[in-house]
Amino acid sequence: MKPKNFVFSTLIIFLMAGCTQEKRCNIEYPKAKKVDSVDVYFGHKVPDPYRWLEDDNSKETEEWVKAENKITEAYLSKIPFREKLKARLTKIWNYPKYGVPFKRGGKYFFFKNDGIQNQSVLYIQQDLNTVPEVLLDPNKLSKDGTVALAGIGVSKDGKYLAYSTASGGSDWNEIFVMNIQDRKTLEDHIQWVKFSGISWKGNGFFYSAYDEPKEGDELSGQNRFHKIFYHKPGTNQKQDKLIFQDRKHPLRNFYAYLTEDKDFVIVSESESTSGNALYAARSDDVNNLKFKKLANGFDYDYSVVGHIGDQLLVQTNDHAPKGKLILVDFIHPGPQNRISLIEEKDDVLESAQIVGGRLFTKYLKDAGSRAYFYDLQGHYQNELKLPAIGTLTGFNGKENENTAFYGFTSFTFPSSVYRYDIGTGKSILYKTSEVDFNPEDYETEQVFYESKDGTRIPMFIVHKKDLVKNGDNPTLLYGYGGFNISLTPSFSISRVAFLEQGGIYAMANLRGGGEYGEKWHEAGTKMNKQNVFDDFIYAAKWLINNQYTSSDKLAIIGGSNGGLLVGACMTQQPDLFKVAIPIVGVMDMLRYQNFTIGWAWASDYGTSADSEKMFKYLYGYSPLHNIKKGVDYPATLAITADHDDRVVPAHTFKFMATLQEDNGGENPVLVRIETRAGHGAGKPTAKQIEESSDIYSFIMYNLGMKPNFR
Repeated sequence: MKPKNFVFSTLIIFLMAGCTQEKRCNIEYPKAKKVDSVDVYFGHKVPDPYRWLEDDNSKETEEWVKAENKITEAYLSKIPFREKLKARLTKIWNYPKYGVPFKRGGKYFFFKNDGIQNQSVLYIQQDLNTVPEVLLDPNKLSKDGTVALAGIGVSKDGKYLAYSTASGGSDWNEIFVMNIQDRKTLEDHIQWVKFSGISWKGNGFFYSAYDEPKEGDELSGQNRFHKIFYHKPGTNQKQDKLIFQDRKHPLRNFYAYLTEDKDFVIVSESESTSGNALYAARSDDVNNLKFKKLANGFDYDYSVVGHIGDQLLVQTNDHAPKGKLILVDFIHPGPQNRISLIEEKDDVLESAQIVGGRLFTKYLKDAGSRAYFYDLQGHYQNELKLPAIGTLTGFNGKENENTAFYGFTSFTFPSSVYRYDIGTGKSILYKTSEVDFNPEDYETEQVFYESKDGTRIPMFIVHKKDLVKNGDNPTLLYGYGGFNISLTPSFSISRVAFLEQGGIYAMANLRGGGEYGEKWHEAGTKMNKQNVFDDFIYAAKWLINNQYTSSDKLAIIGGSNGGLLVGACMTQQPDLFKVAIPIVGVMDMLRYQNFTIGWAWASDYGTSADSEKMFKYLYGYSPLHNIKKGVDYPATLAITADHDDRVVPAHTFKFMATLQEDNGGENPVLVRIETRAGHGAGKPTAKQIEESSDIYSFIMYNLGMKPNFR
């Protein structure tokens, strides 16, 4: 790549005085250099002038980031209610939040955040009548709260806690081991862990890791040759036993877990985000594990949720797009010996487990949770009645005990924890939160609208009860539409501030998600991906046609695959939206597979190397490649982070450099680049509040709202 004659210039950026909502600010964006970089796909030349922004280690990229953040901060600082919004968010965020308890070694464990602690704290409780004690406070792992707990594993006897940490939002984890009795952390230190669980067996645990990457490749290099190891406390990582690997297929992931009684160790092998092969071994001798293949990959999903003797209970969508439960004989695991225990239903099976001697199943009906109990022969017993239409956020219990706990939430219902007696079928509210928010002032409706091809799409709409449908209400539309992920009702404290000011929140359940099973997912993948964008665009049109809002009052938001969604829709229909917030989006659909774990997304997207037809399809909607010179684009605030090693920030960097150059209107097109943060997981509360303040102040300001915060 040869740079042209002009180079990146670091400018002193400022906003013109007299910036108002009626008159847009004149923003002078950083002048990013261009390079003569061209890729050739099946004879088609595609320029990539901002290729240099893919180098996250370069001084030039660092200077560009600083300049972009400077103009973004200058713009946001001029919003008159930004600090009042932050104060309101800080106030309403400050309420206790409880996780669902689980039991190990006769003791109970749960997470709690007192209010605005940067990270939730892990507590231990000897029994349900004793005072909980702090077991591990991740807020003490770093001064700024950017080191988060990524995962935990408690040994069956309750003696050890193994925990993984993530620094600065990276997917890379480090594992440490604590003696629970004296709270002392051992010398164990396991590095380069990624996409891993912590599964104890005996006096050690299984985990997954990569080889140490080359210097400079840590946050953007392609992840290759995943492996499973077994570690014993008190030993060096170099002594860990290699359990599972595949030297012939570098782009596969391996994940180990055990049945609750630890009798079987299970390995899932995958090469994308859907479909896996499944292996199992008796775990009595971890030095001599003899795995049997239970299911071939990679057309269907399989997971072991328990076992009844030698019969492994497996959840799968094999010839059952909405899911079913089968029994697989460990001795004779061939498909001909499988027994269907609970057949596919009209609703989507999300999860299953054995609790209290029964089968607990969680289903999804029109994007809301349903839960049912069956006996171990697959006969229906009873339904777990939930408080309202919403989301069951967890169900924790032991296979041979009657006491269980579950969490529940909805759009106007903060997450609460319930204690459930499996024998009597009664639920008791166990932990709840007092929030400075009155849910009785709001209502949630679910509507169904037709997409471009006539497909019926569900959408939730949340607003004040006294809403007047006059076509002039500020509205925020959210979607995702990918990777078989279902969007279900959940409570968001940052969203409350928008609803309080008369805003409408809408969430569309687009194809590509898992709301109606695998067929719904497949209808939004590869050569069907445009369906997802059409579903979102037609959600916006439905809201406008039904007088909820107008194009001048409509904002769209989405993260990761949802960031791609926002990027594609704002470039396809720029006049339909007033504001666009793409968060950590996949914006370069021709090169995404070259970075970190991007190759695993090919099952949803396809790649530019698959065929000329696939290349042309991707090129046709790739947000980066569909920005047009002189088009008036929506007011845009793109969000990314310097430690995002899932969707590398180069996606957003290149997209925004192009948008700033080509935008033909006066709407601001800005990028907010967080430091010491990643794809979103583990982000400290302080950073969440700051980010939410910036996002919602940008939205409200550009929608012409004049909020009055109490």
